[in-house]
Order: sequence, then structure tokens, then C-alpha cells
Amino acid sequence: MDKTWGKDLEYKVKNKTDEKPTAKLEDLKSKLTPLQYEVTQGCGTERPFENEYWNNKKPGIYVDIVSGEPLFSSTDKYDSGSGWPSFTKPIEGAEIDESTDTKSGVNRTELKSGKAHSHLGHVFNDGPGENGLRYCINSASLRFIPVEKLEQEGYGQYLQGLKN
Repeated sequence: MDKTWGKDLEYKVKNKTDEKPTAKLEDLKSKLTPLQYEVTQGCGTERPFENEYWNNKKPGIYVDIVSGEPLFSSTDKYDSGSGWPSFTKPIEGAEIDESTDTKSGVNRTELKSGKAHSHLGHVFNDGPGENGLRYCINSASLRFIPVEKLEQEGYGQYLQGLKN
């Protein structure tokens, strides 16, 4: 599956509520796996410890699988023991929208990407670091770009701080 398509599509969101991007949902269905579609468009959740990036330790960045917008850096990733990729903060300049999620019967803060309005996961106040936050993200909503491919994929500005 060609996963570079997301950077070329344009998405518009009328407002930052539960409205979907104006991109054709059928087009997304043909470009995403069923799990990626369910997570990003249906606010689904993948299984813990059975997802692509929960244990990824390679240097690079994580971008929205739908739009390609940069979201998280490997330098802020840590093992939370939850079984999902966890980060202490978004990458500098990332636009991530927060809203209250009560679907599980518990008040949680849901995270969606700013451009494509993709469901990413949730943020909790039990993380390490100076802000005390844990960004718990579904692998299915992300595409990982390893440090050695950042330049060729147009994300060269994120190289600083990733190479030792």
C-alpha cells in the first residue's frame, strides 16, 4: 500500500467539532486499511500491544496517516506500559484538537489532528515530564517516517534533534 498519498490530498474542516473532512470517505476507504479507517474516521481504538508502533524505538517522526501532518517525535516517545504509542508532548507546531469524550462512561480528552480531523487517541494527566501528560495514540492513525527518510519525504526540517 502506498502510504505517501496523504500529503497530496487537501482537507477542509468547517469547524472543529465532530464534522468529517470534506474528502470523499470512499476515497479514504480505498487508501486506508479497514483498521486505519475505523480508528481515524470512526473514533475506534486498536488493540493494545498488537499494533505497529507501540514498541517502536527507531528515531523519526509520526505523521497523521490521512493528511501527512507532523504530530509526534520519537524523542518524546516513551514506554507507558499501556500497549499504545505514548508521547509526552506533540511535535512543536503540531495542531491537535482536544474535545471531551464521554462515550466510555468516563470523561476523557479526545485528540484529533488539526488538518484532517482524524481521531488519534486520548491525552491523560498521568505522564512523565514537565507537563505530566501522556498522549496515548493509536498506531493506526499514524505513519512513521524514520530519520533516514525525513529529507526525501519532505520533512527535513525535523532532522535536527533526531540524529546523534
